[in-house]
Amino acid sequence: MITVSLCMIVKNEEKLLARCLDSMKDLAEEIVIVDTGSTDKTCEIAARYTKKLFHFSWTGDFSQARNFAFSKCTQEYIYSADADEVIDEENRERFRVLKQALLPEIEIVQMKYGNQLSYSTIYNFDEEYRPKLYKRLRYFVWEYPIHEAVRLDSVIYDSDVVITHMPEQSHTPRDLATFEKMVESGVVLDKRMHNLYAKELFVSGNSNDFSRASAFFKKAAEDQERDGDTMMEACCVAARAAHLNGNLHEMMKYALKAVAAGSCSEICYELGEHYRETEDYPEAEIWYYNAAYETQSILNVHCGDDWPRSALTELEAQRT
Repeated sequence: MITVSLCMIVKNEEKLLARCLDSMKDLAEEIVIVDTGSTDKTCEIAARYTKKLFHFSWTGDFSQARNFAFSKCTQEYIYSADADEVIDEENRERFRVLKQALLPEIEIVQMKYGNQLSYSTIYNFDEEYRPKLYKRLRYFVWEYPIHEAVRLDSVIYDSDVVITHMPEQSHTPRDLATFEKMVESGVVLDKRMHNLYAKELFVSGNSNDFSRASAFFKKAAEDQERDGDTMMEACCVAARAAHLNGNLHEMMKYALKAVAAGSCSEICYELGEHYRETEDYPEAEIWYYNAAYETQSILNVHCGDDWPRSALTELEAQRT
């Protein structure tokens, strides 16, 4: 059986921490909690569950805090948890079985993250796989009988364990402020972070969020070093921001740039919305139809599903 360190970074989680730890404490051989500056009873609660309570001066970088927390773990695997997570009894038993049966070559275990659409920020589906359990020490293995090479890709296992996400508030303002700070400081967002920034805007951003992000995404849309997927995401944000600001010329510039590259549901839906607003209903129907049936969503699944279909239904009813 493997051994597990339950590892958390927390700040002002007095309402949620005990609920989380009560559901997970007996699944781990060790509990490591790193506090990043709580001013409530979080540390007092954490101390009831573990002696391995550490303090980390917040830098604005979650990865630095996570790395510090991981460095304090001593068991074979590290389970990374957030305070707003809970494991119910059925999935606690699945976790126990997993500990008994996990093969030693598995380096990362993914678990299903459920109830994601509650206070949605970047999620398009209520249940998706996330890496949750990590082997603490990685062993390098040589592969292939000839032209041998060290295996670099992690060995990942998709488990049947479901973690229930039970937040009490949205993290969108915090998350978008962090993205904006990164951009302002000159940090180059890689493909993954660019996608997450664009996705969070489309799923939960407001008009002010789009306005502040516009300059960055317009620049990204023109960046010849970016790949096609990233360029398409940038065009979606730039077109949406321009539409919200009433800049028709700029909206069409980035919408047509995206259409020329193959398009996506987000762009088609945006064009449908524009033509509906200008009462050009036949043109609106064309773009809503393309959003729903001819293209795929890349940032917000609703743009390629219920939103354009509902718009088409409303326009049809309007004609009859």
